[in-house]
Parts: sequence; C-alpha cells; structure tokens
Amino acid sequence: MAQEFVIKSPDIEDKINQLLPSQGGFQAGVDFSASTMVVPIVDLTETAQGSTLPIQLQFALSLNSITSFSIVNTTSTLVNTTGFFRVYGIANIDAGGQNAIFQLTDGTTTKSIVNYESKGSEQQTTPYDFIVFIKAGDSLQAYTDGTSALLRGNTRQIADVNGNLVDPT
Repeated sequence: MAQEFVIKSPDIEDKINQLLPSQGGFQAGVDFSASTMVVPIVDLTETAQGSTLPIQLQFALSLNSITSFSIVNTTSTLVNTTGFFRVYGIANIDAGGQNAIFQLTDGTTTKSIVNYESKGSEQQTTPYDFIVFIKAGDSLQAYTDGTSALLRGNTRQIADVNGNLVDPT
C-alpha cells in the first residue's frame, strides 16, 4: 500500500515553479505531496519516431549500409532510390582547370549541388559530408572532367522518402 506524505522544500518548490510556470506555482494552503508508490516511466521517443536507436547511433556506418564509389573522368549515378542519403568522402584535384561535381537530375534537368575546381597547378584535397533527398525519378550523380580529378567516398541511406529513420545493418 502506498504511503502519502507532504514535501516542504523551498528548493523543490522553486524548481517546480521554474519547470512548470503554467501551474501558477504554489498557492497558499497547497502543499507538494509525494507517494511511496513506484510508477514506472517508459521512454518510447525513439520508437515513436520510427527508430529503435538513439539519434547519434542512427548515423553509424556499417559494412552492409554503405555504398562506396570512386569517380575519375566520368559521370556515375550514385543514388537513384528514394529517400534521404548521407554522402561523404574526399575530393582530390591534381591539375588546374579540372572539376569534380555532385549533381541532381531527373533525366531532363540537371543541377550542380557541390562543385570542386582547382585553379593553378597546386593540388586541392577537400573533404565533404552532406545529405541529399532523392524523390521518385531523381538521382544523384558524381562527375569529374579529367584524369586528375577524383571523387572518392560513400553513400548511406539515413531515412526513407517519408523521413522514417533507417537503422544501419
């Protein structure tokens, strides 16, 4: 059987007033009470959001969840599945005037979203890490226009087209 008792603590009263201002604080003649009854609290936040992992683990990399790529002097489709994808790696350009580009296309219209270009003769090495949304009919492509331009990296789906998080496998 639960036992009820009154708590008289200015520190607890102040904290409740701070955390619950809509309750109007303690009124005259109103006491804060407690019970010895144990009431379990179950946090369903991650599951309700469509994931069983804490958010920081949602971006974990695993052997089966990533797709690696290496693009030199060609255009290659990296992703053509709907959803949200993390794209990360390194762009390396050894000669001036060459380009390394990520672009989105629907087959008719193509838009560059991340561009790397080397000016002069010095080598340029730049890490990248971004997230793209691919809807039905769209695709993410990587393109370099010479043998001295390289895009190397990985893609990983982090959520489906509706925003439901995808656990690493």
